[in-house]
Amino acid sequence: MKKITIVGAGRVGETTAQILAEAELCREVALFDVREGVPEGIALDILQTAPFFEFDSVVHGSNDPRILKDSELVVVTAGLPRKPGMSRADVLESNVRIIDEVTDHIIAYAPDALVLMVSNPVDTLTYRVAQRTGWNQSRVFGQAGVLDASRMASFIAQETGFSARDITTMVLGGHGDTMVPVPRFCTINGIPLSYFLPEDRIEAINERTRKGGAEILSLRKNSSAYDAPGAAVATMVDSIVNNRRRLLPCVALLEGEYGEADIAMGVPCILGSKGVESIVELDLNERERTDFSRSASAVRNEIERLGDIGLDTNKQ
Repeated sequence: MKKITIVGAGRVGETTAQILAEAELCREVALFDVREGVPEGIALDILQTAPFFEFDSVVHGSNDPRILKDSELVVVTAGLPRKPGMSRADVLESNVRIIDEVTDHIIAYAPDALVLMVSNPVDTLTYRVAQRTGWNQSRVFGQAGVLDASRMASFIAQETGFSARDITTMVLGGHGDTMVPVPRFCTINGIPLSYFLPEDRIEAINERTRKGGAEILSLRKNSSAYDAPGAAVATMVDSIVNNRRRLLPCVALLEGEYGEADIAMGVPCILGSKGVESIVELDLNERERTDFSRSASAVRNEIERLGDIGLDTNKQ
């Protein structure tokens, strides 16, 4: 891939840019942010690590949205971060206004790009961007499940003492307190998780996964997570750039899958060079279906709030 633009030069955007440059996942990494001098300074700082990490990717930044021109992928991290005690939904009103402006810049300067949403609440904002652009299911998607699944895997590694490399997890639903960890589809080197841990310990891990972001926020106090989110975004970008067609839980627009439509939320996706190439529908049991439906209801409530704050779901 020739050019990837990251919108929002905050901590997640900066970490993502650093990882993309180090891995040389594209020739050009661009940073766009409205704060004067910030994206240029971050880009220069990252560029000066090139001799250490031995990469030749070009990194630059600007306050001018025209920097988006010719982007093949746009990663959107812009928006106000939540503070301790806040949910991801609490920043919806402020962030949807920011994302509307960002979306219009993407339409104007990168009309052929894929869009990877990171800004919270990510399910609702992914839906918002899809509605505002009118682009199809494959081109607009969000990062949530990759991060949540990684958190769950790290908690399992801590609990069992096994290598995190051997742990595969799956988390569905909205990226919030109603997310749906699915331990039935979690394995340690192919062996079901239930072989190693009793039900009460698995449920404790599920609950910690749901609160994973809040736990970090409460400990750091002045910042939400950015290292793991940046790595999660880079994992998705790697699958797209190298057309790996990895099966990853992503926020996707649902068009009847899992019995849901006109909504965006976390489901297993095949992620390749064209974006979301397909959605994998797992055979959920009764409890999992109930939890998924409850999570969908929570996301729908957020989507309905778009009207409550005076915002039309179509391009303005």
